[in-house]
Amino acid sequence: MKSLIVVLGAVLVAASLSAQSHSLVKKWETEPTLKVPESVLYDAGRSVLFVTNIDGEPWGDDGKGSIGKVGLDGKVIATDWVNGLSAPKGMGLRGNLLYVADIDRIVVIDVEKGAIADKIAVAGSHGLNDISLGADGSIYVSDSKDKKIYAIKQGKASVVVDGLKAPNGVHVRDGQLYFMDNGSLFRLGAAGEKVLVSTGKEGNGDGLESVGGGEFLISYWQGVVDLARADGTRETLLDTSAAKVSSADLGYNPTARIVYVPTFFKNSVVAYELK
Repeated sequence: MKSLIVVLGAVLVAASLSAQSHSLVKKWETEPTLKVPESVLYDAGRSVLFVTNIDGEPWGDDGKGSIGKVGLDGKVIATDWVNGLSAPKGMGLRGNLLYVADIDRIVVIDVEKGAIADKIAVAGSHGLNDISLGADGSIYVSDSKDKKIYAIKQGKASVVVDGLKAPNGVHVRDGQLYFMDNGSLFRLGAAGEKVLVSTGKEGNGDGLESVGGGEFLISYWQGVVDLARADGTRETLLDTSAAKVSSADLGYNPTARIVYVPTFFKNSVVAYELK
């Protein structure tokens, strides 16, 4: 009996260690000179981070917003690299073009010129939030106010998911669209149905990034970062909610496994290594 108890104990310990398989180790934090940073995007080709600065009301169409640039060492290169936006949030990069969700339009920035090249109106939208780009040229963008997800193809927008509760993070992986709704992770099915991938905390689900092996990183605005495993289970890697430090739309460097978390009202970006 004693040997059986020892064996069972070892199994339970191993299961516990397996359940806590990841951690986030802080590497650096920028100076708090950003302006309500909402989203971070890692650009591997240029070895730089793009950051959206709301710099005003979270949904105010006030022209105060901008895009900032941060080095991979945590040094702020330019707080207001590109001006002329209002409440910029999620971003996607394709070649030299940076696509930014900004209330009811997609602002297209020429990265080489550091200037706005175009604006794509999304008719009927009021709260565009996160963006993900498909390999076929599609732009997927969530509308948190109208509770929809749009697909933009050849400049024309259409609704691909409707009737949601609180949509935000979107991410295309292997040709499939994954998205956050009311804190849980879903996949868009072949018939346009919502397929539950991982149940999470209600509300405030924000950023969504794939980290390989069927796993995703999910940020919650109140200060939580979860890892969603392929089997549907969750592991909380970061919780700064007690300190009232937000974790908005995170970015990810897959080569170095660095997670970039914008702190919103704390005006900084924090980098963590995913262990």
